[in-house]
Amino acid sequence: MPETRSITRKRWTIFATLALMYILVYFYRVSLAVVAGDVSRELQLSPQQLGSLAGILFYVYAAVQLPLGPMIDRLGSRLVISGSGILTAIGGILFSQAESLATAMAARVLIGIGTASVLMATMTIFSHWFSKQEFGRVSGFMVAVGNLGNLAGTAPLALAVAAIGWRSSFLVVGILQILVTLLVYAMVRDRPPVAATDALSNPSPPDSEGERGGVLSAWGEIFGNRDFWLLGVIAFAWYGNYLALQGLWGGPYLRDVLQLSREATGRMLMFTSLGFISGSMVTDTIARRFFKSYKLTLLAGQTGLLLLMTAFLGWAELLPKPLLMAVFFAIGLAVSSGVMIYPIIRSMFRVQIVGTALTSLNFFVLMGAASTQQVMGLIVGSYGRNANGSPPPAFHAAFLLPVVCLAFAIMLFLCARDYTDR
Repeated sequence: MPETRSITRKRWTIFATLALMYILVYFYRVSLAVVAGDVSRELQLSPQQLGSLAGILFYVYAAVQLPLGPMIDRLGSRLVISGSGILTAIGGILFSQAESLATAMAARVLIGIGTASVLMATMTIFSHWFSKQEFGRVSGFMVAVGNLGNLAGTAPLALAVAAIGWRSSFLVVGILQILVTLLVYAMVRDRPPVAATDALSNPSPPDSEGERGGVLSAWGEIFGNRDFWLLGVIAFAWYGNYLALQGLWGGPYLRDVLQLSREATGRMLMFTSLGFISGSMVTDTIARRFFKSYKLTLLAGQTGLLLLMTAFLGWAELLPKPLLMAVFFAIGLAVSSGVMIYPIIRSMFRVQIVGTALTSLNFFVLMGAASTQQVMGLIVGSYGRNANGSPPPAFHAAFLLPVVCLAFAIMLFLCARDYTDR
């Protein structure tokens, strides 16, 4: 049918446009790991201050999740993402010009607010353009494509910093952010035309005011669900582990403990990004064909992540570089299992409140990243520094925090119900 083909083209055009925005979100999340040494040196930051600079983006990101959900459900994802993109661009450009910790913190606050809506608003759009059965696959694809930003924040960023400096690199990204924001506003639509709903086999009808209900009612339904809290705990630990390594402390660990150069550090972290991208492309297929369960897929992946993260308690230093690259790649694969939280939450709640549910869950995701990075900074800083930087025991003690948190979260999540759509 011509109408079906037209709608199909439109929804994948929307996917591609939103993917460009999400690539930039991921870049901002992880890029500090590669430039941590340069930023610390120029702004004269201690490990504790560096941890706070990394964490502030995620604290702000987490704090705005709860009001963002109702905003997305009422104003529409397109307007929220476009407005937020402007704030992100301002923050990115300001960060490139920062001469003090205060200015850099202000810039990261703006970036945190600006990037906070993108993934959850995107998932809300997908809940209307794709059927419930398609949602797991398309959400995994979005995370996989978004990880190109993760990839750009590793080895390519290290090369750019070596060529033009970290300030010019972030300035270029800020300008690119403006262009992508304009593209989102022009190309994205919140939902397909009403007549196209049947053609998409999409059970998500337009919301009426009566269906939507009040914000307090939606939050009551979400936070009154015990399984939502169990999912929130494992989401907290999952992303805390990932960003502890990829977003900040993996870079200093590789440079101070293993004595790698900035470029070599970027290449090593790149393998985690490649693993995450690879895993995100197939995680939904694995869940449906092998485990036949979103819950079991998430548990298996997080158990693997737990075992691999113990490498940073000491045994990673015993590995030859090629084998260490394989460990970083395997960590990325294990991390990709975390995308199962999105189809789980999509199946857990009715579509009328899915934006609020997704942003409420994302509060836990981002609080995991924020608090883990900051507390690890306090631990690393408490050990002092030597001629080579922070000593190995400082990193071993710091990485013990996310490892223990993940072990606890896995045990709790064993009690959750399986929401897989069969």
